[in-house]
Amino acid sequence: MAGTFQLLPGGREHERPHESLSAERMLVHMRNVNKSVLQDALDTWGDMWDELQGNVTHGVLIRDESEEPIKPKCGWPQFLEKMWLLRHYVDYAKRLSEGKT
Repeated sequence: MAGTFQLLPGGREHERPHESLSAERMLVHMRNVNKSVLQDALDTWGDMWDELQGNVTHGVLIRDESEEPIKPKCGWPQFLEKMWLLRHYVDYAKRLSEGKT
């Protein structure tokens, strides 16, 4: 069964011209991006904290000494990956607030 194709115009001449954003609009955009990055950082920190619950912590207090060696529930490779992600999110938020992204 043969189909019909329609030729659509394309190319740079049909693109929308670049619109410059107002300072207020840019600030709103930056705040939204920063909010998202910091929420990811908080979620990652929460995951890391949950991994240590029961092993190192008792509620909100960190025990002085643990009877067993510290071992996250997810294992060290995933825990260290979460630590790296947390560092990445915080570093990006810092650079974004400095205007260095």
